[in-house]
Amino acid sequence: MKIAVIGTGFGGLATASRLLANGHQVTLFEKQDKPGGRAYVWEINGFRFDGGPTVITAPFLFDEIFAAAGKKRSDYINLVPCDPFYRVFDADGNPFDYNGDLSFTLEQIDKRNPRDKEGYQKFLQSTKAIFEKGFVELADQPFLSIFDMIRVVPDLLRLKSHQSVYRYVSRFIDDEFLRRCFSFHPLLVGGNPFDTSSIYAMIHYLEREWGVHYAMGGTGALVQALISLIEEQGGSIRLNTEVKEIAVEQGRATGVRLNSGEFFQADAVVSNADVAWTYRNMIAPEHRKTYTNRKLEKIRYSMSLFVIYFGTDRLYRDHGLAHHNILLSRRYKELLNDIFGRKILADDFSLYLHMPTLTDPSLAPKGHEAFYVLSPVPHLDSGIEWPEKAGPYRDAILNFLEENYLPNLQNHIIAEHHIDPTHFQNQLNSYKGSAFSVEPILTQSAWFRPHNRSEDLENLYFAGAGTHPGAGLPGVLSSAKIVEKLIQEKERA
Repeated sequence: MKIAVIGTGFGGLATASRLLANGHQVTLFEKQDKPGGRAYVWEINGFRFDGGPTVITAPFLFDEIFAAAGKKRSDYINLVPCDPFYRVFDADGNPFDYNGDLSFTLEQIDKRNPRDKEGYQKFLQSTKAIFEKGFVELADQPFLSIFDMIRVVPDLLRLKSHQSVYRYVSRFIDDEFLRRCFSFHPLLVGGNPFDTSSIYAMIHYLEREWGVHYAMGGTGALVQALISLIEEQGGSIRLNTEVKEIAVEQGRATGVRLNSGEFFQADAVVSNADVAWTYRNMIAPEHRKTYTNRKLEKIRYSMSLFVIYFGTDRLYRDHGLAHHNILLSRRYKELLNDIFGRKILADDFSLYLHMPTLTDPSLAPKGHEAFYVLSPVPHLDSGIEWPEKAGPYRDAILNFLEENYLPNLQNHIIAEHHIDPTHFQNQLNSYKGSAFSVEPILTQSAWFRPHNRSEDLENLYFAGAGTHPGAGLPGVLSSAKIVEKLIQEKERA
């Protein structure tokens, strides 16, 4: 089969390689001048900044892609473990580390609240069952029929999936700060810990099962490893090539029409572009009975992000930071409600501070440091005027870092770039400027999520954050496995 893949995010790259391994002809189309989608790389003044994602879990999913092509992932990219997984700071700057070593994590809990050690072990044991059901059994299975959903409802009820991640964690943990440390994970996939189903508590177990890793050379090097693999497999990648529409004949996707006017015929189309954007902007309304504009508007979408990438002409190795740092605001539930519910830009913020040069000095000139700092913010339904707000918001974040973690920071910044929700909308074609597409709440999970095979068009498939199973690298790589399976079944039929 001749297959067109729209977008070169990890979902698109993984799908392309898997399909090539099955003997299909695959061409990928990328709007930007570099592959990677959200994993775009900026090169400024000798620094390399990964756009994201930066947290690599379940590395075996990458190993599978290379193995299917008869290759070894380790020959293309080196993944190294991070220890600790995260360093989480409370509002007073007190750190809490955790990793995959149970005794180490219990020692850390003991310093904060000894009574929670027993509860944490019970929490960990309970998440094993969630992990085995939600990830091992269901993550790479398509949910195309309501009967697929009905089949798993008893298990979902047994696993308390109607509870939020925060509420679930609170059943086991008493200390408020520790509750936050073990419930922030939905934010990594676009969800509010107070709304996201407790199924996502499995992320904590998933991290412990396979670790948290970093790709030497940055996430961009992992993208390039997949590009090299795809080209060796005979795949074709066209950069600076935006798809204008998906061509339709008699209810079937027949190829893609590019902005240049060129038509590319294909037997199947896989969209790694944002699902809502694909339906709204690439498929004419007369071809959409299920995903009408009205239905797409009713879906709840994830928050967006404000990210500052910055490089300094000095090192910050003696200031208590780890590779992955979470800096929590004094407010937690209220701040998340400001972001997800009220959709306002609050005066305070919780931040993720990435310091990759602790692990990989090659991302910066010698004696320099590379960072990025990320703040969750509302998506564009908020009405926030980002051309006016971005500057002051950037200043507030950098002032906070300078006062609390990185002394004299702004006198040492020699490379800088920032993105806000308008970047996700305009550059990444993400509906409402959402950073993670469809919000991962229970009523938008599995069968209730946009399907990996379109209900509206035959031969149209979806891989990436907006479809099943969801955002995050394990999610989008699992969606690629599903698409491969569906296309192979179609070909055999």
